[in-house]
Amino acid sequence: MSMYKQITSIQNQEIKNLQKLQIKSHYRKSQGLFVAEGVNEIRLATLGNYEIEKIFFVKNQFDWDKIPDLKNKANEIIEISEEIYQKTAYRETTGGVLALLQAKKHNLDELIFHNKPPILLIAESPEKPGNIGALVRTADAAGIDAVIVTNFTTDVYNPNVIRSSVGSIFTTQVAMSDNETTLSYLRANGFQILAAALTEKAENYLQQDFTKPTAIVVGTESTGLTDFWLNGVDKNIIIPMYGKIDSMNVSVSAGIIIFEAVRQRKS
Repeated sequence: MSMYKQITSIQNQEIKNLQKLQIKSHYRKSQGLFVAEGVNEIRLATLGNYEIEKIFFVKNQFDWDKIPDLKNKANEIIEISEEIYQKTAYRETTGGVLALLQAKKHNLDELIFHNKPPILLIAESPEKPGNIGALVRTADAAGIDAVIVTNFTTDVYNPNVIRSSVGSIFTTQVAMSDNETTLSYLRANGFQILAAALTEKAENYLQQDFTKPTAIVVGTESTGLTDFWLNGVDKNIIIPMYGKIDSMNVSVSAGIIIFEAVRQRKS
């Protein structure tokens, strides 16, 4: 007999709810809960001080030693069958463990600046959850203060965001807002605002001073930034390109600019 509660039926209501949370953002928003899967992601969620409601694990698959003290962090631990795991997990190879966690607020006024001067990345209306995850992963690698996502149609707990961020969504500050509120916030906090854009007035990104409080704004890959940002910022900046195309993946573009800012600050 297992020392934990066991669920063996795919028709169990807790399992059905897990599956809904994996698929639908409105379920995540209404319940204030989301699902993380995999040893690395759940470990990072614990580092990010997420409240763990429940752990679902497959016996003989999940090694408890991989996440020390996890048993003490979860409010409830449930053993599930291999069939349930395969039909609930978003990915096939995530170590036999799922976590039900409480979502955070992601408000602008909760951001804490660690860099002096601070540096932020703003992503307007991202088309794909995977792009948000990639941007957050880049932000984590560069050690910038936060990513602010504006006018996003889903939420940061979309499984594709979590997957593509490699779990850094849990340890990187992320705020969700609209364009107007975000711009007002940046102005009130004294940020220079630089928009990555293919415009005639855009200046070479290498000619900018990133040692000041800086917000770097990026848009969608298909249409770029809206006029709200193009006309409302301090400067449009551009990465010179020497091939046959005139654009790159948004996370690649953001990474190039962010690491130039890091280089200037470190030197």
